[in-house]
Amino acid sequence: MKRVTGIGGIFFKAQDVSEMRTWYSKHLGIPVEEGGYGLFWWRDDEQPAIRKSTTWSLFTKDSDYFQPSTAPFMINYRVENLVALLEELRKEGVRVEDKIEEYEYGKFGWIYDPEGNKIELWEAVDAPFEGEQP
Repeated sequence: MKRVTGIGGIFFKAQDVSEMRTWYSKHLGIPVEEGGYGLFWWRDDEQPAIRKSTTWSLFTKDSDYFQPSTAPFMINYRVENLVALLEELRKEGVRVEDKIEEYEYGKFGWIYDPEGNKIELWEAVDAPFEGEQP
């Protein structure tokens, strides 16, 4: 079974989200969509006809989305079979959250590394983002 197949997203907290989005857009060229996040499109070497995305997003400094981790960031990794992978990780002794959330753009689950950093796993569905591609 494949585990991580790519980076799904990079998320971090900011003191002033609006100012930071503007700075990253102006100075680094990160495209900011209407929803306040950036999307990077790429193609999978094994399936070049399929476009995939990586999300870049800022969260307010007081967001609880990363909790119980105290880190100001969270990495989202793309996976192929979230349910099977979470089962395997549990067997291996990895701390796994009991919930899975599902949306039109995929399924999400969360695990923690040995230092307590929260990691988001995403079984992606990129089609809903296709209208936002450059």
